[in-house]
Amino acid sequence: MALRLVEVILPADRVDAVRDMLEEPPTVGPWYEILDGDLVLTRFVIDADRTDAMITQFDEKFGMVSNFQVIILPVAATMPRLEEPEPDEGSADNKDADATSKRTGLLGLGISHEELYEQVTDMMRLTRVYVAMVLLSGIVATLGMLRDNVAVIIGAMVIAPLLGPNVALAFSATVGDTPLLKRTLVTNAVGITMSIVLAAACGMLMTVDPDTPQIAMRTDVALSDIGLALASGSAGALAITTGVPAALVGVMVAVALLPPTVAVGLMLGSGNFGYAGGAAMLLAVNVICVNLAGVLTFLAQGIRPRVWWEAARARRSARRALVFWFIALVLAGAAILFWQTRG
Repeated sequence: MALRLVEVILPADRVDAVRDMLEEPPTVGPWYEILDGDLVLTRFVIDADRTDAMITQFDEKFGMVSNFQVIILPVAATMPRLEEPEPDEGSADNKDADATSKRTGLLGLGISHEELYEQVTDMMRLTRVYVAMVLLSGIVATLGMLRDNVAVIIGAMVIAPLLGPNVALAFSATVGDTPLLKRTLVTNAVGITMSIVLAAACGMLMTVDPDTPQIAMRTDVALSDIGLALASGSAGALAITTGVPAALVGVMVAVALLPPTVAVGLMLGSGNFGYAGGAAMLLAVNVICVNLAGVLTFLAQGIRPRVWWEAARARRSARRALVFWFIALVLAGAAILFWQTRG
């Protein structure tokens, strides 16, 4: 089972209140350590799916206390090995689980909100590593499509540089974090633009056959692509919030994002503008669906800020995002039908 080591720092006169909160014992602990400055460090190990509810209780009770700090660390293993608890019906553990499920939505969270926010902000940073990953994945995907090599294309998908920014875009819209949303839009725009420019340069320098199967399937958009992109967006959001390895789900999300992006550049660089339009339409549909599904999945998991005034702002932001992406999807569906009729 997934575990977290939680460290809570509080003034020494609050220790009794902490003991009262931990009357229902955590998985392992608690331990208390006196620090400098009349502070006490409380440590305990808890199941990952109970972490968010526990941290919420601490925040509600001690959020305004000076020197209050919570640190959450993943636990790789324990010795002796802990056994999975099997609570009886009506037990305190079941009551805690019911309360947590009501707070965290239909699907629940495998990590705390704080861990989720740190993960998302780390994934959307515009760094040299991100730029390098975009360039490398773009080169691999471009060469794989030109050679009609599925294995090489999948290799580019494993790198999945566009996974983080698009999941972060859905997350920032869900929680109403405008500064994070703006930074995510910039990171997304840089990644997509770099991929298109790189592929366009390859298209000008190399012979491009639009009938190559791996290229042709990315320049012909169909309604079935909507289902694939919706599933990809939901999978990406679930991967971030439940601890599933991002590289595994990144392959699925990259199916919807990276190949069409590269196809747009190849077709533009080779002068096949009609095919470029088809690839651009597929890319637009996929971006819309990935973000729509991501917002819906985050809402189903109960993602929201802790304080009430931020929660109200988040609800407004999420509603606007859903309306925007839904209208965009309807327009994209109509464009697909028109494209198919014209073809």
